[in-house]
Amino acid sequence: MIDKDTFDKGMQIRREVMGDERVDASMSNLNDFNRDFMEQFITEFGWGAVWGREGLSRKQRSLLNLGMLAAMGRMAEFEGHFRGALRNGLSREELREALLQITLYCGAPVGMEAFRTAAKVLEEEENAAE
Repeated sequence: MIDKDTFDKGMQIRREVMGDERVDASMSNLNDFNRDFMEQFITEFGWGAVWGREGLSRKQRSLLNLGMLAAMGRMAEFEGHFRGALRNGLSREELREALLQITLYCGAPVGMEAFRTAAKVLEEEENAAE
């Protein structure tokens, strides 16, 4: 059973971090099979109960996610969370330093892919701003 307050909090945070377009695309794929996973686990628990906690800032959570996603080689999710890190106020310099740290501990192939993905996102964000 969904806790509506935690779900609503999670949806708000999810939209603020990931952007309406990405969240709408994800939620448009709901069906009877994946609804509990997307609504309860991802939105209510992940975004509401965990991202909604006070212990870490959104910038800190973004940095952690980038490191973990890169280490796991999950570049599609890394791309979304890189955009989220920008929305959460991380500067290009902070993100570059994070990617260097990721490269040191995860290896050059992971770092190369992370930098490629980051460059793509930064270019798209710059083009959208023009």
